[in-house]
Amino acid sequence: MRFGATLHLCLSLTLLLAVGNGRAQNSQPSEYQIKAAFLFNFVKFTEWPPKAFADATAPIVIGILGDNPFGDDLKQTIGDKTLNNRPLVIKEFRSLTEAVNCQVLFVSSSEQNRLTEILKSLQGSSVLTVGEMDHFTETGGMINFVTREKKIRFQINNTEASKAGLKISSKLLSLAAPTG
Repeated sequence: MRFGATLHLCLSLTLLLAVGNGRAQNSQPSEYQIKAAFLFNFVKFTEWPPKAFADATAPIVIGILGDNPFGDDLKQTIGDKTLNNRPLVIKEFRSLTEAVNCQVLFVSSSEQNRLTEILKSLQGSSVLTVGEMDHFTETGGMINFVTREKKIRFQINNTEASKAGLKISSKLLSLAAPTG
């Protein structure tokens, strides 16, 4: 229970920082501001094997494959943050060959028709795949955004994450919505 409160506080603070940049205090965060804050927290609560980085100071790259639904929200949320002495960097990718050069890959819904091909091409790499489409985790994706009772939640396929050598915090796993 204590972790849930801590994660909620971290998420809330992240949202406040993202939304507080020149917007009215009473405005609600947008869908993609919330998803950007979740992405930041996914990075915080995931551990990559050393082979996922070129060296000890290499950045954590958050990639977006396909159309970027975040606009500037992801950049505003991530800003100039670092985690574990690694800077966070956002890159947009247009091809699968580029997409393996990141630690987190958000697969845009514009790529739904190529989802099986994308996930197959990432097998054997330590890339945390995140999506927002039906059957993403059942197809082999690792984290999927879903809407439940008008709230943005997420599902986790820990089997696929483990195959990629990723360790997702048990505390984060406990907050995931059930699949199916």
